[in-house]
Amino acid sequence: MPATLPEEELRAWLRLSMEPGLPASQTRNLLGAIGLPQDVYAASSSALSRLVPAPLAAQIRSAPDSQVASAIDRAIDWSQSPGCHILTLADPAYPPSLLDSHDPPTLLYVNGNASLLSHPTIALVGARSATPAGEENARAFARHLAAQGWCIASGLARGIDAAAHEGALLAGSQGGSTVAVMGTGIDIVFPASNRDLAHRIAAQGALISEFPMGMRALPHHFPRRNRIVAGLARGVLVVEAARQSGSLITARLATEMGREVFAIPGSIHSPLSRGCHALIRQGARLVESGQDILEELGMPRPAPKAPAPTATQDTELAARYGKDAQAALQALGYDPVHIDTLAARSGLTVIALHPILLELELDGIIARQSDGSYQRLPPSE
Repeated sequence: MPATLPEEELRAWLRLSMEPGLPASQTRNLLGAIGLPQDVYAASSSALSRLVPAPLAAQIRSAPDSQVASAIDRAIDWSQSPGCHILTLADPAYPPSLLDSHDPPTLLYVNGNASLLSHPTIALVGARSATPAGEENARAFARHLAAQGWCIASGLARGIDAAAHEGALLAGSQGGSTVAVMGTGIDIVFPASNRDLAHRIAAQGALISEFPMGMRALPHHFPRRNRIVAGLARGVLVVEAARQSGSLITARLATEMGREVFAIPGSIHSPLSRGCHALIRQGARLVESGQDILEELGMPRPAPKAPAPTATQDTELAARYGKDAQAALQALGYDPVHIDTLAARSGLTVIALHPILLELELDGIIARQSDGSYQRLPPSE
């Protein structure tokens, strides 16, 4: 379940995600260097100016403008409704697969079952102007994969996306359900023709967005949406796509993240087959049935988790390494975590974490992974 934050802390997270002129990369730098958002807003001008340009530091030190303040109030009110959640980077329920991506959203608005964001997921994407056969393929593949327990992620667009969501819902309550990643605020459905579908997804799956409430659909939103679709998934299936399309952007992002890419071939005479054929030439796996995907990815069994540390173990570690090390270990858990994410979770600065992590690594308490993340090792028997 998502964490319940004190309102002051939640407001700080919301403001940081909406701060005008503050890109996500600088947001993560601030969190990594200073700590949690409320610490960022309590920092001195000199401390902030070492991390962001002086005008931006002055803005952070000032009260939020009326538009941002109103948006924060609106989000707080929305989050009080049943099924409405705001997941921050420091939330234990934040999807682990997104934490491992190079550009994780500062926070996610979720309407529906937030636990689906950590469920084994396959993305299914394709053309908006899909053929009837393409939509039927998307619906059938999604229904089959969802019935095997996979969650189906897509972008709530017309055509292939909508058919994929519909197919996943057809698998019923015992299936893996579906997650729709939106290119608008969580309270705006685009296109409007998918409004009924969005309501069904909220009731039986989950709608998610990184954009503030009230945000309309803008062209540059959709590549950002696509990176979340790819980041949530273990693999991406492209059903129909032209040579220049958002679906190929999603596939490229998936490849960069180390995800598997699958494509359904089509007629050599159809423009909507050319994108899939290009992906296959570039190394995507050609698929003709859902079984082809299952042979590559297997059944959607979550990776086994190591046992949680006991109170006695934590007490011993605190006595040996100190309370800061204990806080770092509790924030680390047993999944790989990058140091900036660990800083955001623990409230410790990156500078403070470096010697702690080095000592724990040398003593065999944690291990550094090839991608630079850290993972806590299971306690020895």
